[in-house]
Amino acid sequence: MSTLLLPLFPLSVVLLPATPLPLNIFEERYKEMMGDVIPVRGEFGIVLAKDDGIVNVGCSATVDRIFRRYPDGRLDLLAIGQRRFQVVSIDEEKSYLRAAVEYFNDEEASEVPAALRVKAIAAYERLREVEKPMVIIEPKLEGPQLSFQLAQFIADLDKRQTVLSLRSEIERLEFLVSILPDYTLQRERLMLAKRVAPLNGHPKHVAGL
Repeated sequence: MSTLLLPLFPLSVVLLPATPLPLNIFEERYKEMMGDVIPVRGEFGIVLAKDDGIVNVGCSATVDRIFRRYPDGRLDLLAIGQRRFQVVSIDEEKSYLRAAVEYFNDEEASEVPAALRVKAIAAYERLREVEKPMVIIEPKLEGPQLSFQLAQFIADLDKRQTVLSLRSEIERLEFLVSILPDYTLQRERLMLAKRVAPLNGHPKHVAGL
């Protein structure tokens, strides 16, 4: 367990290792946090905030670049996911939360079957066609933790949290292969509904009237 307290940034976001997260820092407590973290190139923890509190498994992040500094101390920056952790205890002595955490890696390092990687990438590519995301950093599809790269375009926070929490790359890829087809279909229907909705209820123009 780390002896240092990790600054915590609760958000309606699930950050994954090696994935980007643009942030606009405007609250005073998080301006203070960044003032503590940035000069020492330190880590801070992103944890999912829910109505009943924060989830106890999160991902640390470092500031990759600062896009803009405002006169009032606000920041536009890009953070990159680093290490997964579990919250052990919370400290509230500063204006922002800090926590004693235990960092963790996968419990096994079995080689991922090639067929599973192919299925997972194919499912991801289909989702990407539907979402057409604005990508800040391209996924490294040959990387050792492919699952995190593939899951970064899943908007469903519970599904992303599952991917973050699983301690086996094979289990994560199997999970993605199992949920992505239905999830992609749901997203496709949602996108279609958004495109069609503005057209509903408007009378068609009839020539000559």
